[in-house]
Amino acid sequence: MVELTRTMRFGIEADGSLRSDAPRANTYAAWPALRGLGRYYELHLTCRGEPDPITGYFLNITEMDRAARASALPTLAEVAAENDPPLGALLQRMTNALRGPLHGSLHRITLQLTPTYGLAMETNDMNSVLLSQRFSFSAAHRLHVDSLSAEQNREVFGKCNNPAGHGHNYELRVTVASPVGQSGRILLLDEMEQIVQQTVIERFDHKHLNLDTEEFEHLNPSVENIAIVIYELLAPAFDPMGAQLDEVTVWETAKTSCTYRGE
Repeated sequence: MVELTRTMRFGIEADGSLRSDAPRANTYAAWPALRGLGRYYELHLTCRGEPDPITGYFLNITEMDRAARASALPTLAEVAAENDPPLGALLQRMTNALRGPLHGSLHRITLQLTPTYGLAMETNDMNSVLLSQRFSFSAAHRLHVDSLSAEQNREVFGKCNNPAGHGHNYELRVTVASPVGQSGRILLLDEMEQIVQQTVIERFDHKHLNLDTEEFEHLNPSVENIAIVIYELLAPAFDPMGAQLDEVTVWETAKTSCTYRGE
């Protein structure tokens, strides 16, 4: 079985209209394109199935485009015009609208509301929404294990064993599963951001992890351990909100990241 994901980028005008008759001049950027101020979105559809042994296709991407633009985008445009719409109910409506046209192959939809904030729903659990948001913090650390000799530490960690430490601009993505209430509402983004701010950012930002934090006083602050520690700090913090932490990903550099799901 394979997973096929198709991304649609589009704009909704400030009055809530969706210009479905707009010319398709640059579909990579967005279609329909915005004429003035409005809302820009990305919709990612992920479908599962087996490729055809002759064509190699499991699902033609034109079918995915057609289904999204005929069923899901008008629903989004309608709700986007509302004041404070229930986002959980919106994703349920969009998911239900897509299941038939995609012949039951739909696995997940992801609505990207900003470059860093997205909402996802999977067809096997339409009673919850996965909220993902990115954060950043700057911190110094030294990779060093006391039980190893100085030579062994240098051999294993190289320049990262510099006695004075070194710094990173870390990026953090937090994904939380929020139940869809009877009102169709889910955990608010500002509630999620406040928890991460108080629990993680204020604790680690502009700190030397080895010297300034109790979490890494006796724990080597590798990106793996940082991801685990952040997960263990955040998991209980979301419990009072009725939400469940799904995963955290920490980028140490643009090329190196670690994801932890509590497993």
